[in-house]
Amino acid sequence: MSSVARVGILGYGFAGRGFHAYLLTHEPRLKLTAVATRDSDRRRQAEADYGVRTFETLEQLLTDGDVDLVIIATPHAVHAQQAVAVMDAGKHCVCDKVMCLTREEADRMIAARDRNGVLFSVFHNRRWDGDYLTISRALQPGLIGARRYFEIGNWKFGEPRTWRGRKAEAGSLMHDWGAHFVDQMLQLVPGKVTSVAARAQYDWPGLDIESYIGADITFENGVLYRIELSNRARLAKPHCYVVGAHGALRKDGVDPQEAAMLAGDIRSATEDPAHYAHVSTTVAGTLAEMRLQTTPGDWTAYYRNIADVLEGKAELAVTAEEARRGVRLLHAIEASAREQCSITFREGL
Repeated sequence: MSSVARVGILGYGFAGRGFHAYLLTHEPRLKLTAVATRDSDRRRQAEADYGVRTFETLEQLLTDGDVDLVIIATPHAVHAQQAVAVMDAGKHCVCDKVMCLTREEADRMIAARDRNGVLFSVFHNRRWDGDYLTISRALQPGLIGARRYFEIGNWKFGEPRTWRGRKAEAGSLMHDWGAHFVDQMLQLVPGKVTSVAARAQYDWPGLDIESYIGADITFENGVLYRIELSNRARLAKPHCYVVGAHGALRKDGVDPQEAAMLAGDIRSATEDPAHYAHVSTTVAGTLAEMRLQTTPGDWTAYYRNIADVLEGKAELAVTAEEARRGVRLLHAIEASAREQCSITFREGL
């Protein structure tokens, strides 16, 4: 492949325009050259934003777009069929999270990658969140001891809009922000998941998407992990809470990169010192209280890795197999909440 890969984006809404198109501007080896969207206003917007060619459909993009890589930024329910079409056209593919809604869809996507010999990754940019990187750093040297219990959540107030408020297209509330939390969990906790117990509430008139969904995930090594999401919360709980064998960590605030990026300059993102992690632990048998300065997040690392892989310089940071494992867990969480029971989880299926 030439030193600059030509990139097309399918979908030019919040994710396509606000995240993917913008982040591509920070990687000179990837150049946005085409956008496909059925919305004529968004096609005009893409032309004005980046001077790209625009198309109404994916089929037109694949036929006439002259692209090497296609980024899928559409509702969750159509990711699988679109990704398979992209890869069967011989194009590399990045799919926005969540990868898809079922294990069977994930398997079809991976099979398309394998038979066509193309790159396929899922956009889990929040592996480069400052809070996640800070927790990872605190766990590695054993600052708080062996992992025992985690809580993470996103608490806000506001009715889900557009397709994100429709179960048939979104999957569940957990398939949005929760997809990132599940992905982070699987990186932070070694070992197999053994069970999932979830519960949900529905408080938005006329919407079938959850207003709250929470899940307790148990690992075979005894680690417990709680993930909670609410869009009916006027006040937030701490964003992250981690208990180790001899210490604990609490962190407030979400990563500031999104706000900075949407304002036009992701490099300007700064963490409020009030949100630095608070750690209480024992050091050489003595109780110690400390604040951990947040490790700076870097979402631009995702597409830097994609460019490195295309040049043969690196392995994928986010693989389809990792994303598939997350899809299975998300499906189990949704089923547990629906059936109001704990579900035994079998890894490797």
